[in-house]
Amino acid sequence: MKFTAEQIAGILEGEVIGNPAAEVFRLSKIEEGTEGSLTFLSNPKYLNFIYSTKASVTIVNDTFVPESGLNTTLIKVPDAYAAFSKLLAYYNEVKQHKSGIEQPSFLSPSVIHGENLYLGSFSYVGENVLIGDNVKIYPNCFLGDNVVVGNNVTLFAGAKIYSETIIGNNCTVHSGAIIGSDGFGFAPNPDGTYTKIPQIGNVIIEDNVDIGSCTTIDRATMGSTIIRKGVKLDNQIQIAHNVEIGENTVIAAQTGVAGSTKIGRNGMIGGQVGISGHLHIGDNVRIQAQAGIGKNIKDNEILQGSPAFGYNSFSKSFVHFKNLPKIVDEIKELKKQILNQKNGNNG
Repeated sequence: MKFTAEQIAGILEGEVIGNPAAEVFRLSKIEEGTEGSLTFLSNPKYLNFIYSTKASVTIVNDTFVPESGLNTTLIKVPDAYAAFSKLLAYYNEVKQHKSGIEQPSFLSPSVIHGENLYLGSFSYVGENVLIGDNVKIYPNCFLGDNVVVGNNVTLFAGAKIYSETIIGNNCTVHSGAIIGSDGFGFAPNPDGTYTKIPQIGNVIIEDNVDIGSCTTIDRATMGSTIIRKGVKLDNQIQIAHNVEIGENTVIAAQTGVAGSTKIGRNGMIGGQVGISGHLHIGDNVRIQAQAGIGKNIKDNEILQGSPAFGYNSFSKSFVHFKNLPKIVDEIKELKKQILNQKNGNNG
């Protein structure tokens, strides 16, 4: 799909300096620009590239004044970075525009769906499912019985939504994510075997939640596993049964949260963090990557290490960790001096 500089300027409410008919059909970094690409300049350290870029169109701040000739058409806007971000969102929307029900796919006769549904090939939608307006379900998705999906939701290819799951408005679930699988519940028997505990609860995803690829969120044993409004989950995260994650908390890849732990609002949790079960993590907590959390955490704490402890204490201790060989050598030398002094006094 091609756009002219004039069309792009219309979307961004910008001013064209150069050829308004210049066409673009791809996006690029300014240093990697080629004919037919659109780029932008906002960071001064990339200024030199605007004189050598081969991009057909470049978005710049309206304060930019070239010091020599350019080979690219300019679109001047108040904030080039914000304008380019807006354009990315528009481009993504156009690129992902889908509509209709593709075949083969299965849509149960009891399904109720709103306007502008897109259902991709080889997808399955079970009994008594409710789907809102402007929902996109890409190929190879599975929606079990009694699932509820709100408005403006996107389920990318291969997402699996188990029965009874509730997904709010404006949510995105990326490929390979599994929502509503059984929680890890087994009762030990005297003979060393285990009996599975039925998982009869569900998962509730509130509005404006993003769930990354291959992330799993387990259904509750009873009640609900709850992901509150505005939560952002990266790829390959494990959320166990009966966990609750508070509003606007963000969690990076490969983190695991064990069963029945409650995480507060506005938290930031780094990658590969392990959080034990039945804990309470307060609001505004920051947990650094690879930390291990085995106790309750109060509001506003910053933690690092495994097992995790206070960020400031960790930073001070880490200095000593790095110097341990030197410290050991110094202690040995001091012991040697003390021993020599004792031997000298005895003499």
